[in-house]
Amino acid sequence: MLSATSTEVVRATLPVVGGAIGEITPNFYRRMFAAHPELLRDTFNRGNQAQGDQQRALAGAIAAYATLLVDPDAPPPAALMSRIANKHASLGILPEQYAIVHEHLFAAIVEVLGDAVTPEVAAAWDEVYWHMADALIAAEKGLYAGAGVEAGDVWRELVVTERQLVSTDTVAFTLATSDGVALPTFLPGQYVSVQVELPDGAHQIRQYSLSAAPGAGAWRIGVRRIAPFAADGTPQPAGEVSNHLYDNVFEGDRVRVSLPFGDLTLDDSSDPLVLVSAGIGVTPILGMLDHLAAARAERRVEVIHADRTPARHAHRAELSALVERIPGATLHTWYEELGTREPQGRVRAGRVDLEAVEVPADATAYLCGPLPFMLGVRDALVARAVPAERIHYEVFGPDTWIPSAS
Repeated sequence: MLSATSTEVVRATLPVVGGAIGEITPNFYRRMFAAHPELLRDTFNRGNQAQGDQQRALAGAIAAYATLLVDPDAPPPAALMSRIANKHASLGILPEQYAIVHEHLFAAIVEVLGDAVTPEVAAAWDEVYWHMADALIAAEKGLYAGAGVEAGDVWRELVVTERQLVSTDTVAFTLATSDGVALPTFLPGQYVSVQVELPDGAHQIRQYSLSAAPGAGAWRIGVRRIAPFAADGTPQPAGEVSNHLYDNVFEGDRVRVSLPFGDLTLDDSSDPLVLVSAGIGVTPILGMLDHLAAARAERRVEVIHADRTPARHAHRAELSALVERIPGATLHTWYEELGTREPQGRVRAGRVDLEAVEVPADATAYLCGPLPFMLGVRDALVARAVPAERIHYEVFGPDTWIPSAS
């Protein structure tokens, strides 16, 4: 916990710092990348930096963490810390890198807030930062230890043993060791980081869910190619790493992959499940269903998937086959466009409507897909009496949705 003095100072200055955090974080990143350009080139997602997504996510995390520390009625920040720590572990972040962040973040705070940053204010927010940093360092230490590696030693060179087209714009890569030694098992719902060298020499990293059951000896990820224009013709950021993998990586190629991490993992209770995905968000759901099918689970499982068209639905036939292997599972799919096909049974046109699904109030829900989609589904589940604390989600990219702090 914060000291009593710092708690009062942070509580009093939180509106000022929180109001300026959107200006502080871009300043911070500019400073840090000027001093350490290798971080932008080889660690941070430069696409998210260009769009401002990472800045917004950091601002939200800092403000949320400070609020949780000074609000006696707030829940502990464990969920927020777990998600960040798993992402950091998948990147191989080291404890000494927190000092770099501290140096440039506080320089940005002083520049933006000026004389408002008195020695007392600086000391209090310094305590907030190191409280958060120490919690993350400890969590990451535990994750590295759990993986059986030294801090940061998460990267392995693997071989693509199979490349399979699983929709009009998505490929699945099966990854294995070059010597045939089985890869470590993982928990259903976890992901790996993949680092590629791009034509300009940058080594960019992205996360991809593992979409096969634990214990298979190999790993599988799904990669969707992202076009420069959306379906309605509006420009959208192309997927720098995903497009590189889609266009350039084939059987026999080697890729640099991290060990598995991620805290969106399937619980082992007997409670009903609601598994909701959209687009390429189906991949962690496939891993969960594969695990349930292999374990011959008898849980009730409502599987809900949304996509633009059947042709773009990655792993469409596999998803149906997995659901059929689980006695208590039911699949519901929605497509924005069905083409010449007619809605039939639980295959519907339009957007997901949970009114068409019988959702048990005691269900545990797992969501993966675009952020606006997940926010809408979460609200609909809460309206159906599913407790918010039983709704879990995965965001690939900056996490600007922090329900634990709301």
